[in-house]
Amino acid sequence: MMVVDDSVVIRGLISRWIAAEPDMVVAASLRTGLDAVNQIERVNPDVAVLDIEMPELDGISALPQLLAKKRNLIIIMASTLTRRNAEISFKALSLGAADYIPKPESTREAAAADIFHHDLIQKIRSLGAKVRRTAPASPATGHPPTSPPLAPALERSREPLPRPPQAAVAQPPLTRRPFSSQTPRALLIGSSTGGPQALMTLVAEIGAVIDRFPVLITQHMPPTFTTILAEHLARASHRPAHEAVDGEIVKAGTIYLAPGGRHMRVVRRGTDVAIALDDGPPVNFCKPAVDPLFSSAIDIWQGGILAVVLTGMGSDGMRGGKEIVAAGGSVIAQDEATSVVWGMPGAAANAGICSAILPLNQIAPKLVRVFSGDRS
Repeated sequence: MMVVDDSVVIRGLISRWIAAEPDMVVAASLRTGLDAVNQIERVNPDVAVLDIEMPELDGISALPQLLAKKRNLIIIMASTLTRRNAEISFKALSLGAADYIPKPESTREAAAADIFHHDLIQKIRSLGAKVRRTAPASPATGHPPTSPPLAPALERSREPLPRPPQAAVAQPPLTRRPFSSQTPRALLIGSSTGGPQALMTLVAEIGAVIDRFPVLITQHMPPTFTTILAEHLARASHRPAHEAVDGEIVKAGTIYLAPGGRHMRVVRRGTDVAIALDDGPPVNFCKPAVDPLFSSAIDIWQGGILAVVLTGMGSDGMRGGKEIVAAGGSVIAQDEATSVVWGMPGAAANAGICSAILPLNQIAPKLVRVFSGDRS
């Protein structure tokens, strides 16, 4: 583990947290991106926490140089949550950063520091475990990766910290249910870590669905980030996409994104369907959470729901997915191989509620077929 931050306070704080974990070791604590680039081959970490704003070489400039020297390095960008830093972080994700986490404005605020601590350790462990399972450290190539990994989103999850990975045990085959006999009338999508890139890949290929049916998305992200994500989704889909507004009428042809820090549900308003936002407590340790959206949609569309659970940590979406299936709807999950973290889709798949478990590049074609009446 390598910590790169020009703040001695933040470096010390993160280093102490990591050193306290039985399965983590601080290999280096460095002040600038230049130090990180110069020492990456000697240190050879699995994961790096990289600040955005640093002297000599900032995080966004150091990122491609670090990945050029170590292709499978997991890089978690860290910075205060401003519009500018959020935009830089999205750029970092597109360049191959694995995730992003906001630093608290002040580490003297116990609650903020506690959230930062929990989320950081969770992300390091989950992302680090995957790279150790799937990509043993390889010698530096001197060339940048040919394609960046799927870029995860910031996820404000406070789930119990995952335990260190244990020996693998044989798993029974995943069961799949038949698709609903009803033609779906709405598409609901839930995602978390890895979600932004997965979502942009998906919406770019489902224009025919968006034009005819409402599309509602909950992505685990804080405010500011969801604003920018909506702008990216609009560009990727060439369709209107925005953070949902409380009380607005839901219509086909538009992508509605749950705003950071608020749960999004749908409710009946006369003959129309409307957005309902609330500032209630976290659900599944997340806010916004996927389950409130999934569950609320049943009263509106009953069995005419097709829900998709994309990459992400935790199990959000599984309970709401069960309710959708019980009401006669269908669920599709992203497969493990193409998920940055197979937590949410894995929970849905292992619960036996999915009609399909597909690689990311096969989900859009499947959605187009199902919304056109294909039940196979």
